[in-house]
Amino acid sequence: MNPPVALTIAGSDSGGGAGIQADLKTFAALRVFGTSAITALTAQNTVGVRGVHATPAAFVVAQIAAVLDDLPVAAVKTGMLATAATVEAVSALAAQGRLPNLVVDPVMVSSSGDRLLEPAAENAYRHGLFPHAAVVTPNLREAEVLLGSPIRSREDQHAAARALGDLGAGAAVVKGGHPAGDATGSAVDVVWDGKETYELSARWVDTPNTHGTGCSFAAATAAYLAQGEDLRTALGAAKEFVTRAVAGGANWHLGAGHGPLDHLGWTNS
Repeated sequence: MNPPVALTIAGSDSGGGAGIQADLKTFAALRVFGTSAITALTAQNTVGVRGVHATPAAFVVAQIAAVLDDLPVAAVKTGMLATAATVEAVSALAAQGRLPNLVVDPVMVSSSGDRLLEPAAENAYRHGLFPHAAVVTPNLREAEVLLGSPIRSREDQHAAARALGDLGAGAAVVKGGHPAGDATGSAVDVVWDGKETYELSARWVDTPNTHGTGCSFAAATAAYLAQGEDLRTALGAAKEFVTRAVAGGANWHLGAGHGPLDHLGWTNS
C-alpha cells in the first residue's frame, strides 16, 4: 500500500531547523511521503539569516508542476515564498484547484527576527493566496503584520483569528506560543474554523530550542490532512506533534541561538 503524498513549497534552511528541512522531517515522522519545491536558498544557522537567494517564480512553478504531474499529492503546505511574484504564481495554481488541502504558513520573519518576505508580497497573500487555503497559520508577529494591529492578549488572539478568516481562508490559526501578559504556563493557539473560535492548548516547554516550530506545525497539519483526517483533528494532532518535538529537543545544545526540534523522537528512542 502506498503512503500518502504531501508537497511543501518553501525555502531551504541551511541550518536544518526550519523550512524545507523541517517540513520533510515532519512528513517522514508522520509516515507521509514528502515532495518539495524550493522557493529560496538561505544562508542560515540558529543565530540568524546571513543571506537569501530567491528562486525565480517560473522555476518554482516548474518544480510544483513536475511533482503534481507525476505524484498523487493529497495536501500542500506553503512556507517561505520570499517574493510577491512567487506568492502570485502559487496563488494562480491554487485558483486552478491544483493545490489540494492547502495549508498556508505565511512566513515573514524568522525566529531570530530576520525578514524573510518582500513587503509587496503581503497583499498578494491577503488577496491572492488566502482565499484558496484550507487553513492559514500565522504566528503572532505575522498576524499583526497581516492585520495591521497589535495582539497583546488572548482576546486579541481570538479577534485576530476571526479577522484572518474574513480574508477568505477556510480556517485560520493564530499560533500564540506565550502571548505577552499571559502567565498560564500554556502554549495556546487560537483557531477560527469558519463558525467559532476555539483554543489548542499544550504545556509550555521552557527552552530556547524553538527554531522551526511554525514550519513543523503547518507541515504536520498538511501531513494529517494527506492521511484523510478532518481539519480539526489534523490541527489538534499537529499541536501534539510539535509539543513532543519541542520537549524532545529542549535540552539539546545545537548552535548558539534558537536550536532545532526533535522531529524524529530521537530523545525518546
